Order: sequence, then structure tokens, then C-alpha cells
Amino acid sequence: MAKDIEVGGDHRRELAKDYQDPPPSPLFDAEELGKWSFYRALIAEFIATMLFLYITVLTVIGHKSQNAADQCGGVGILGIAWAFGGMIFVLVYCTAGISGGHINPAVTFGLLLARKLSLVRAVLYMVAQCLGAICGVGLVKAFQKSYYTQYGGGANTLSDGYSKGTGLAAEIIGTFVLVYTVFSATDPKRSARDSHVPVLAPLPIGFAVFMVHLATIPVTGTGINPARSFGAAVIFNGKQAWDDQWIFWVGPMIGAAIAAIYHQYILRAGFVKALGSFRSSSNM
Repeated sequence: MAKDIEVGGDHRRELAKDYQDPPPSPLFDAEELGKWSFYRALIAEFIATMLFLYITVLTVIGHKSQNAADQCGGVGILGIAWAFGGMIFVLVYCTAGISGGHINPAVTFGLLLARKLSLVRAVLYMVAQCLGAICGVGLVKAFQKSYYTQYGGGANTLSDGYSKGTGLAAEIIGTFVLVYTVFSATDPKRSARDSHVPVLAPLPIGFAVFMVHLATIPVTGTGINPARSFGAAVIFNGKQAWDDQWIFWVGPMIGAAIAAIYHQYILRAGFVKALGSFRSSSNM
């Protein structure tokens, strides 16, 4: 079992690590713009988000059309949740080595706050994700135009009987679960200490998406991904989808920020380390 070893002496302690944290990414990195790997990552995020929206929204539309003809028909909430969670598992597995497999502006925002990527990369990732989402839903409408319009276009809206505050809270908590799982599954410390327990990072991430969908589909249809909500709203262009759109941006971004702070500054003791570094510099 891997361990941290503290060595004391002369009021100094060194921590011998069996894992290596990557250095914080610079806020601005102009050199990225001249690298093919950067544009390859943007393409990967665009294609992955397009495929994600195509499969998942098509599943939602298919379920509603079958359920309208037969109340026992369609895949049900369980099937829809599996579609979202399963596609995230597949797409994160496929793109993690190229772009990091974000496929979600909220995940990108959380990783930006944790200094895992630069501001330039984060902004362009979000643009690529939103464009990919629009194209993915556009394909669904092109292939099933009559069903698409009739059954709501897969757009996220607040369900009847729920207040906007409840919807916002559902999106905050749901996104917290997802982004917290992303941080935990990709933590280099976990990889070192639990090397005897192989963890395929896309698997818990996909399961987190699956579980959150089971809980929140009845409330908001489950956003937890601003690109998913935005792409569906753009193509469907319904009034309620736009009226509720802010919930599916504000909620996920708050949830992602809380997850980043919790993991980086509490679980990984970032606040304590920063405070210790400040005290050391003050005593010099």
C-alpha cells in the first residue's frame, strides 16, 4: 500500500510522495494556439458532444413516441438514464487521451477552477461542446422531424409542480455529484494508493451520470450539462426551454465550482497547504 512519509527536523517537514501532482496550468497559454494537439482536442470535444446529444436525444424522442402509443412501451426513465450514462462512459473512454473527455462545460469549468487547464482551452472547449450539441440535436431533428417537434425536442424544462428554486437545487446537486466523481476518478493520488484496485475512470463517471438522471429526470429532465440543454433549446426553440435555460447554466456551474473547491481545498488539503506556505514565508 502506498504511503506518504513525513520527515521532520529544524521545523521543516518534507513529504515523500509516491505520486506526482501535475503542475497548475497557466491561466493564459498562447503557445497552445500553435499546437495541432490543441485543435485535435477541440475536434474531439465537438464530435463527442455531437454523438452524445444525437444518441441521447434520439432515445428520449423514441421513448416518448412509443410511450404515447402504448403506456408500457418505450425504454422508460431507466433506459433514458442508461443512454446518458452509457454514452458518457463510451465517449470519455474514447476521448480521455485526446482532450480529457470533458463533453460538458460544467466539467470544463470545474477543472479550470482547479487549474487543470488554461482559460483559453476552457473557453474554446465550451464553444466546441455547445456547437457539437447543436449539431447533434440538429441531426435528430433532420432524421425524425415529425416526432422531434411533437415530443418536445428533448429540451430541458422545469416539470410542472416544481419551483425554480427546486430545479436549480437539483441541477446544483446533480452536477456536484458528477464533477466530484470526475475529480476523484482522475486523482493521481488515488491511482497511486489504490493501484491494487484497478479503476477505469470513465466507468464511475458514467455511473454518476446514470444515477443523477434517475433522480432528477422527473424534476428538470436532468441537465447537469449546459451544452446538452443549450443545444436542445437552440434547435427546438421553445419558449419554456428558453425561459428555464438559466437554470441549466447557473445550476451546473455552481455545482461544478463547489465540487472543485471541496476536492481541491478540503479533501486534498489545498487550503491547509496554502496556509502553511503563507506562514512559512511570513516567518522568513
